[in-house]
Amino acid sequence: MNFIILEVKMELSHTDKNGKANMVDVGHKPNQMRVAIAKGFIKLQPETVRLIRENQMKKGDVLTIAEVAGIQAAKRTPELIPLCHTLLLTKVDVKATLNDNGVEVTGYAKCIGQTGVEMEALTAVSVSLLTVYDMCKAVDKSMVIENIRLVEKNKTNLD
Repeated sequence: MNFIILEVKMELSHTDKNGKANMVDVGHKPNQMRVAIAKGFIKLQPETVRLIRENQMKKGDVLTIAEVAGIQAAKRTPELIPLCHTLLLTKVDVKATLNDNGVEVTGYAKCIGQTGVEMEALTAVSVSLLTVYDMCKAVDKSMVIENIRLVEKNKTNLD
């Protein structure tokens, strides 16, 4: 897997010359295949992990529901994040993996468009983790959502 080092820019692209919120015009950019991958984690108590593993949570299959929630969230990103562009997503995939300490979620988003899909991947992971939290809150009062991050972002010309 190739990782991209993200550089910090000293100017904000979503503000105008007066510092007001501004949706960036990407109309001049070419359509490209764009992919983003994000990850995050929720720490759970051992008993919560056991209940998930044995599919004994009262609300149902935690991992599957979290994955579906993440897919739905990615598709609704511009409704949640005010300055995000509406994208025609060609693929969203969310994988929730149970380990001994909790659940790791990986979100993948892909489109052909003029701007990136990192917000969709990050939104998918965030909502998936929130779904795990919601489904487990009755039995685990010490859950911690952590380390939500973009791990890959790339674009490919369509020539």
